[in-house]
Amino acid sequence: MAVGAFSAEVVEEATGDATDRSGAGELRRRLGRADLRAVPEARRALRELLRQWGRPGRSEIAELLTSELVTNALIHTDHDAVLTATVSPRGLHVEVRDFVGRRPKPRLPNADDGIHGRGLLLVQSLADAWGVRAHGVGKAVWFDLDGGLT
Repeated sequence: MAVGAFSAEVVEEATGDATDRSGAGELRRRLGRADLRAVPEARRALRELLRQWGRPGRSEIAELLTSELVTNALIHTDHDAVLTATVSPRGLHVEVRDFVGRRPKPRLPNADDGIHGRGLLLVQSLADAWGVRAHGVGKAVWFDLDGGLT
């Protein structure tokens, strides 16, 4: 995949339909290495997923936290990443997988560091749950927002 292009490959986007009785939907996107243009596209795709399944209420929080995970994966690794978001009656689960085993750690931002260092603190404080798990040759950083999304 070319650097600088949001992947045209959509593995699955908004699976199912609005009348799906399970109320579940999934978005899955491959993010190009170091392509920060993928961040607003990921936000837009997540917003559409939440709207399509009738759960737009916490979209702003979901988009912010997704932006943080996507940005971290693209800035702190030298690899592609995969964004997966799943909406169900229980809530929203978002994870970003990358191919670097080094685990991220929330850290207090340094006043001289500008805007860096706040992403995982935002995830930690705004998500209902979050974590990091090993995944193959890398890791998945994830968060959940509960079913009160509407």
